[in-house]
Amino acid sequence: MTPTLVRQHLPHAGPAPRVDLCARARDWSEIQERMLVPLYEAVYERLDVGPGTRLLGLGCGSGLALLLAAARGAAVTGVESSSPERLALARERLLPSGAEAPRTRARTADARLVEGAPEDAGPEQDDAARSTAYTVVTAFEPIGCLAGDAEGLGELLAAATPLAARDAPVVLAGWGPPERCATSSVLRVATKLADPLRGGGSWRPALRDDLEEVAQRAGLRPDGSGRVACPFGYADVDSAARGLLSTGLFDAALAATDQEQVGKELAEALHQHRRPDGTVWMPNVFRYLIARVP
Repeated sequence: MTPTLVRQHLPHAGPAPRVDLCARARDWSEIQERMLVPLYEAVYERLDVGPGTRLLGLGCGSGLALLLAAARGAAVTGVESSSPERLALARERLLPSGAEAPRTRARTADARLVEGAPEDAGPEQDDAARSTAYTVVTAFEPIGCLAGDAEGLGELLAAATPLAARDAPVVLAGWGPPERCATSSVLRVATKLADPLRGGGSWRPALRDDLEEVAQRAGLRPDGSGRVACPFGYADVDSAARGLLSTGLFDAALAATDQEQVGKELAEALHQHRRPDGTVWMPNVFRYLIARVP
């Protein structure tokens, strides 16, 4: 999913699998992240994101969603707490060539990146002369596929909403019904292989009211929703496996078994989605909810 999928802000159960985090971040940026572009664009169009928008992106990862908003004229701030490797890629995208990029915070005229918690994205000293409240908050990493992901998102929102203007839209994203997401059959591999960990941190079917429940617990007022087709398309099975592994949805399976076993079973699950020309194609539907800050 997510098209965009990644538990950028959630810890995984069990020991951390031994992976090359820089390579994984690059796979996310080059292969997987683009799968959620239809979601980003649909939300930005609906909310009329553009000049005058001050957007806060939670779990911004390697920054593609921020880049698209900045291209519309928005001033963007991204917060990333769990993947400095992805944040480094976001700096490459959003900062001028050769710009100095402090480890914890980077800023240009229209873009700012923060390594830390949402509260670290509050106003800086040089912001004092202008309005600093965010007019749009996004949490584009889809929930509804990992046990505990809704709780993690709720914590992010609790920290972020005090920085937003009254009645500002807060956008939450989630996987659609399993029957509308071809990738669900592949993600079940994560559940099967993670069984020794009793499914900790593994995939679970999305529930109909996941987003509404998170919003309500965070004290937000639901104000509309939508569904967006986000097909996952890959050049071949190897690219598909690398993209899906980059999401973090298979981390519990990697911890319970090993890279070789996960790779083998993932390739087998992807086979049914392989087309005659060798490409892999999985239609998916994602949901988004627009909620308002009280």
